[in-house]
Amino acid sequence: MGARFISIWLLGLVLMLPLHAYASFMPSHLIDGFANVVSWVVLIVLPIAFIALFWFVHIWPDTIAKRRQHPQRDAIHALCVLSLFFGGLLWPFAYLWAYTRPTMYKLAYGTDRYSPVEEKTDDTKDGTKVGQ
Repeated sequence: MGARFISIWLLGLVLMLPLHAYASFMPSHLIDGFANVVSWVVLIVLPIAFIALFWFVHIWPDTIAKRRQHPQRDAIHALCVLSLFFGGLLWPFAYLWAYTRPTMYKLAYGTDRYSPVEEKTDDTKDGTKVGQ
């Protein structure tokens, strides 16, 4: 019983001895190169990716409004552009607006689909000026 206790105690002592400890998962000659790559990614690639993601998220409600032919998509587009300048505070409103339909829009305008605003010109259909 005593020999078994001593052998278990010695085995535990051997297992607790420190082995060679390394602070990195890479060999020491590759650490500087890896750190350089990580620093360039953090300084160059991530800011570009965050700006692109920020822009994409703020244009998304306009894309939804175009796909769904929202009758007020020009106003949703304006709100998306304003949201870019105000740091994203207006984006949730544009997102919700893109997924909702105006309640009385069809009654007032006769349709609930997008119709572009036509420019007013002085020409009539036959090519003569108005007032001639």
